[in-house]
Amino acid sequence: MTASETSIDLARAAARAASEKLAQDVTAIDVSDRLAITDIFFIASAATERQVNAIVDGIEDELHKFGLRPVRREGRSGGRWVLLDYADIVVHVQHEEDRVFYALERLYGECPIIDLQLDAADPSAAAVTE
Repeated sequence: MTASETSIDLARAAARAASEKLAQDVTAIDVSDRLAITDIFFIASAATERQVNAIVDGIEDELHKFGLRPVRREGRSGGRWVLLDYADIVVHVQHEEDRVFYALERLYGECPIIDLQLDAADPSAAAVTE
């Protein structure tokens, strides 16, 4: 099983929104073979709590255009690791220190990385894992 086209489209929309807020290391992992609860883990990071929250706001605004609201939201008040659960895609926006510590990419290292198709002119494109 692989992530649905709808899930991939949502991840790409989230990536564009996160990039507009200068998110770092934007990546999406197809976890559909390992987890029954979601297709994609979307991960982005930022240097400050304020920027984490700004990225989250941007992603929520963008996915709202698809008529979506998160089923669950956690960590917003702390601004260190915010999780937005959209069922088909789970968004993780982490403070860069927490991202290094928890290393979600390493936990799901055997899962395929999704091409987010971020433009090379995009400010965060240099940090995108493909």
